Amino acid sequence: MSNRVALVAALIAGFALPQAAAAELKRIDSKAEFVQLVQGKTLSRPLVSLMVFPDGQISGRGVTWDVTGSWTWRDGFFCRELNWGGDDLGYNCQEVRASDREVRFTADQGAGDSADFRLR
Repeated sequence: MSNRVALVAALIAGFALPQAAAAELKRIDSKAEFVQLVQGKTLSRPLVSLMVFPDGQISGRGVTWDVTGSWTWRDGFFCRELNWGGDDLGYNCQEVRASDREVRFTADQGAGDSADFRLR
């Protein structure tokens, strides 16, 4: 992991939304439900702003670097490939939980680390 990725991961972890909100988040099971949730919205958290498009593209900024990637919906999971400022973040299928105002992605089909984003 590059120093840049480690630095930003540590910064982002420090700004995570409170875990108490987890009880209010509903599991998103279908691609249609996911697209309806994110279409036309920006997913934001401190230092990160992303858009996830219905055509399978992802774009935005993380700190001062561009984020690009692609996604598919596979077996009930959001599966994405990301590149951040020239660093390949790889492929990962993630569980998605959401409310009207936020979305949580949990890596490794729900068994890994989570990232919470506000929907704007």
